[in-house]
Amino acid sequence: MTHHPSAAEAPRTGPVIERPPLAPLIDVRDLAKHFTMRRRPPVRAVDGVTFRVAPGELVGYLGPNGAGKSTTLKMLTGLLVPTSGHITVAGRIPWRERRAHVATIGAVFGQRTSLWWDLPVIESFDLLRYIYRIPAERYRANLDTFRDLLDLDAFLQTPVRSLSLGQRMRADFAAAMLHDPTVLFLDEPTIGLDVVAKERVRRFVRHLNAERGTTVLLTTHDLADVERLCHRVLIIDGGRLLYDGNLAELQRRFGGRRELVIDLAEDVTDIGGDGSANRLDDPRFAVPGADVIARDGPRITYAFDRDATTAADLIARVTQRLRVVDLALKEPDIETTVRRIYEERLLDGA
Repeated sequence: MTHHPSAAEAPRTGPVIERPPLAPLIDVRDLAKHFTMRRRPPVRAVDGVTFRVAPGELVGYLGPNGAGKSTTLKMLTGLLVPTSGHITVAGRIPWRERRAHVATIGAVFGQRTSLWWDLPVIESFDLLRYIYRIPAERYRANLDTFRDLLDLDAFLQTPVRSLSLGQRMRADFAAAMLHDPTVLFLDEPTIGLDVVAKERVRRFVRHLNAERGTTVLLTTHDLADVERLCHRVLIIDGGRLLYDGNLAELQRRFGGRRELVIDLAEDVTDIGGDGSANRLDDPRFAVPGADVIARDGPRITYAFDRDATTAADLIARVTQRLRVVDLALKEPDIETTVRRIYEERLLDGA
């Protein structure tokens, strides 16, 4: 007896329906801002910048001083009106729909505070509750969470003018997020902070992005912020966007030479007694595809181009010639990479 599968049992062979990608939360196209100065040509602070940020992304916005980063953020927050171009955040034009816009965004500017200078921190928070019309239950829940994450209790009753810089920045972060904004704009949020305060701020930003899905656009000169928080970076210089892509790809393309540090089984300093063993060009340590760039007793550092050889091949060549007891591979840090991009203008004409 032949069994015929029922409709419920029959395999589904219909077309696979792909969901469309999420609409961008931040949509910037051909954005420009020119400042007119007396008896001088207009300054093109932002000149034809285009990018999109999807909901839940955490994006670093990098560039040297005067590149146009802060001007871009001021247009995104509605503080400045663009000279030309298209800009929407959560479907709104920031400068045209400013009241509705500010109700859905948060902003922290490292050099300025959104708190009332002479009031205790908690009274500033209470004022923001009424300004943003935050329901009492949500306000209490957010405040309890931020008190724990940012360790606010020690200075909630302290006037803002009496806070240290690190305390004020933590209070500003809490103030920016009390109303549950969908997007957070950060302009140099860790400037001037000590190591402990910086890490506390970074941990808070990671929490907002991972647990609440907050979209974050971050400008900073502290590239440790970018390394610890961002997968995608935008680089702007002279008002023009030069790079938009993955941080790892930026490192791969522009990171320069990698380093292999090896520790030998014996100290080979000046074995011959004539000083020749201290030279970087000692033929005993020459390996194809790499250069010796440092010597310190039994420790030797090689530099090599990632496009010319792989780390695995170089390690094999070294261990064939030398007795190695330990080794470490060092990648160029993001600060070195970005400084090299600026100084050598590697992205010009890209």
